[in-house]
Amino acid sequence: MQQTALAETADFYRADTSTRLDPKRKSALGQFMTAVPLARFLASLFEQTGGNIRLLDPGAGVGSLTAAFAERLCLQAKKPSSAEFTCYEIEQLMIDYLQATLQTTQDQCIAAQIPASTELHQEDFVLRHSDNAQPDMFAKGAGQATDGFTHVIMNPPYKKISSTSPHRAALRDAGIETSNLYTGFMFLAVQRLAQGGELVAIVPRSFCNGPYFKPFRKRFLSMMALRHIHVFESRNTAFKDDEVLQENIVLHAIKGVEPGNVTITTSRAGDFEWDPRTQECLAHDMTQRQVPYGSVVREGDPESFINIASNDLEQRVVERMSLFTATLADLDLEISTGPVVDFRLKDDLRANPEPGTVPLLYPAHFRSGSVQWPKEMKKPNAIFVSEKSRRWLWENSGHFVITKRFTSKEEKRRVVASIYGSNLPGDLIGFENHLNVFHSRQKGMSFEVAMGLATFLNSSLVDRFFRQFNGHTQVNATDLRALRYPSLEILRRMGEKAGRERLVQQQIDEIIEEELGNMTNGDNPLLAQQKIDEALEVLKALGVPRGQQNERSALTLLALLDLKPSGAWNELSQPMIGITPIMDYTRENYGREYAPNTRETFRRQTMHQFVEAGIAVYNPDQPDRPVNSPKACYQVSAEAFAVIQNFGTDQWQETLDLYLEDQETLAAKWAKHREMQMVPVVLPEGEEIALTPGAHSELIKQIITEFAPRFAPGSSVIYVGDTGAKVGHFEEARLAEMGVTVDQHGKMPDVVLHFGEKDWLLLIESVTSHGPVDAKRHNELAALFQGAKPGLVYVTAFPDRGIMGKYLRDISWETEVWCADSPTHLIHFNGERFLGPYG
Repeated sequence: MQQTALAETADFYRADTSTRLDPKRKSALGQFMTAVPLARFLASLFEQTGGNIRLLDPGAGVGSLTAAFAERLCLQAKKPSSAEFTCYEIEQLMIDYLQATLQTTQDQCIAAQIPASTELHQEDFVLRHSDNAQPDMFAKGAGQATDGFTHVIMNPPYKKISSTSPHRAALRDAGIETSNLYTGFMFLAVQRLAQGGELVAIVPRSFCNGPYFKPFRKRFLSMMALRHIHVFESRNTAFKDDEVLQENIVLHAIKGVEPGNVTITTSRAGDFEWDPRTQECLAHDMTQRQVPYGSVVREGDPESFINIASNDLEQRVVERMSLFTATLADLDLEISTGPVVDFRLKDDLRANPEPGTVPLLYPAHFRSGSVQWPKEMKKPNAIFVSEKSRRWLWENSGHFVITKRFTSKEEKRRVVASIYGSNLPGDLIGFENHLNVFHSRQKGMSFEVAMGLATFLNSSLVDRFFRQFNGHTQVNATDLRALRYPSLEILRRMGEKAGRERLVQQQIDEIIEEELGNMTNGDNPLLAQQKIDEALEVLKALGVPRGQQNERSALTLLALLDLKPSGAWNELSQPMIGITPIMDYTRENYGREYAPNTRETFRRQTMHQFVEAGIAVYNPDQPDRPVNSPKACYQVSAEAFAVIQNFGTDQWQETLDLYLEDQETLAAKWAKHREMQMVPVVLPEGEEIALTPGAHSELIKQIITEFAPRFAPGSSVIYVGDTGAKVGHFEEARLAEMGVTVDQHGKMPDVVLHFGEKDWLLLIESVTSHGPVDAKRHNELAALFQGAKPGLVYVTAFPDRGIMGKYLRDISWETEVWCADSPTHLIHFNGERFLGPYG
C-alpha cells in the first residue's frame, strides 16, 4: 500500500471542502481543518498501536486525522488485532466526504489484514454528552457495554461559548465549567478514554494559563499525564491555509498513569515528513528536549499552569526567575483590573474634564511609559463623580504601576508597565477596565517601589518568562499575581538606580542583571537570545533570502564565527567546521537541540545558500574533497568575515556598503535567476509576457499557443493569471466594454479569450493539481461574468488525460475539456451544443 493512499485522499477532500464552506459559518463554528503533514505528525505521537484499537475522533471534519492514524496502523510491521473508528461531525457539507474517508479507511485496513469497522455520528459531540447521556453511548451496537476508547485524536472547534449557551449547560452537567468549546471537547473525550488510553490533540495554547481555564486545567491534569508537547514558533503555521493567527500546540497525554519526563519539540514551519525507516514524522527544523514533569506542571502551583520551556535557554530563564520569591502579598501590594466599566456608567462619562469630574484613564492614555492626558480621542477623558460612579473611583495619591490587559500581537514586549504618579487634578482617579493596576489598598505606593516594580516588569527577563506560559496577547491580573517578585528592599534599590529619567531596554536589563549578579554565577541566558537576534540582523544586511532569515541560519552563522553568548563581535574566529559540529555547537552554547533528521536541512537550507552567497566557503582546505566525505567542512569567507567583525561599530555601515558594491547578494542573484527562468508567452496580438516558471504556467502557454488557434482562431487574450504576480496580462477596459467589471482578480479564471468571430468569451481554467470547472466554480464564474454581452463558454484545460481522469466526476455539465497532450481534440460534457454558450 502506498503511504499517501489514505491521508492524502482525505487531504484532497479537506482542500475541496474548505473552498465550499461559508466563511462566516466556518468562523462561527471554529472549523479549521488539519492538513496532511500535520495530521500525520499527530498520528505518529501515539505510543501503543497494538491490540484492539478503538479510536474516537470528535469533530472529525472530512476525517483527515482518522485517515492519518489508520494509515500508520497499515504501514507498521506489527498490525493491531482489530481497529474501530468512531467519528462525530455536524457539518453537512463534510458528511459525504467523511463517509468516503471512513469507507476507504476500512477497506485499506482490511487489505492490510486488520479487521476494521467504522461508525459515524452526525450529531453535536458536546450536546450528545449532556447529563442524560448513557455511559454506553459509544458501544458498538445497542445495549453493549464498553471499556472506553483506547485512542483519541482531535482538532476540536475553537469557539467561545457564553454562560447561557446550550453547550455551556451541557458541559456544566458533565462536570466542567469552561469558556471555550475546544476545552469542552477535550474534557468529554478524556472522560471516554479507558485507563491507559492516549489522547493526541492540536489546540490553542491559551488553556495553559489564565483564570478562565483553571477549572479545566485542574480536572484535565488530574486525569491525564502529559508526555509530549509540540510548539509552533509561528502563529500562522498550523492552519496557514485558513489564515488563522493562533498560538497552537500539539499535546500527547495518557490517562491514569504516573507522570514521567515530558518531551518538548518545536518547529517553525508545518512541513512534517514521514520517515519510513524510523516510522517517525518530523519537521525539517525540529528541536527537541526532555524535561522532568515537575518543570512543566509545578508541584503545589495553585493555578496549575502548564509551563513550556521549549529549549535550554528558556529553562534557564525559568531558573533565573525562580531567584525572585516574593509574592505581591509579601510586598503589601495588590493587582486589580481597572474598576471602571465604562458602558455601565455611560451617564457619567465626559469627553473632556469639566467641573465635578475627575480623570478617567484608558490604555490609550499610556504611551512610552508616560501618561498623556487629556487626549483627543473617541474615548472619554473624564468621569463625573456621582453616587453611582463614586464607588469605582480610587484615591488619587501615591504612585500606581499600570499595565495594559491587551497587547498587540506584534508588540515587542508582552508586559508593558507605566507609572501614574497621581499628578492629575482631583482627589479621585478612574482606571478603566482594560488596565491592570498595581496598588496598595486602592492607593499608590512610594516612587522608589513603583519605579523598581515597573523596571522589573519591563525587563527582557520577565518578558521571556511571561511568554513561555502565556499563549495569547491578553495579560490577566491573575497571571501577574502568579509571578514572583524581587523583595521590597531590591525593588527600592532598583527604583533608586532607575531614577526619573526614561530608560532604554539595555539600561533596564543591566539594573536587573546587577541584582541577579549577587545571586548567580553571572550566566545570563538572555545574552544567547541577543546574539541570535544580532546574527539575524547581520544576515538580513548581507542580503540572504527570506527563507534563510531564521533562527537556524543565525545559529549556523554564530557557529561559523565561534561566537558564544558572552562573546563580542570584534573578537571572532574562522574555524573550519562540519554540519554535525555546527549542530553540537548550537546545543552546547545556545540550548537548541535539533533532531538528528535536520542535518540535511542545515546543509540544504542554510549552508548551501551561505556558500552561494559568498558568506561561506565549502572545503577551503581541500576543494576537490568528495561530496560525501565525512571530513566535509565550511568556513566563513575572508570577504564576509572582514565585514561582520565590524558589526555594532561605527565602521559597520561603511564596510557593509563597500562589500555589497562588489558582492551581489544572493537574494538579488536569485531574483535574476527567476527572471531568466520565466516562461515566455507571445500573445496573438504579438505582445510578449513572462509567467512564473512551473507546470501551471506551461499549461497556460499551451492554452494560448495550441488551444486558441485551433478552437478559437483569431481570438484575443483578455486576461492571463500568473501564480507569481497573480496577473500576467489584463485588458480590463476591453472587458468592461463587454459588460464585465471585476473587483477581485483572484476570482478570475486562468485565461479569458474573446472569440470575435462568434462573439464568445472563453473562460478557461488551467488545472495541474486542483481547480477544474466543477459545479461550484461554474456558478462562481457565471455570477462574475453575469453582465457579459458575449456568450460564455466554460473550458477546463489539463496537461494530459491522466490528470483529467482524477477530476472526471467533478467536472460540471455544459462545459468543455481540453488536454494538452491531445491538442486537436476537445471533450464536451453533455448539453445541447458542442463548444458554445448556454443561456
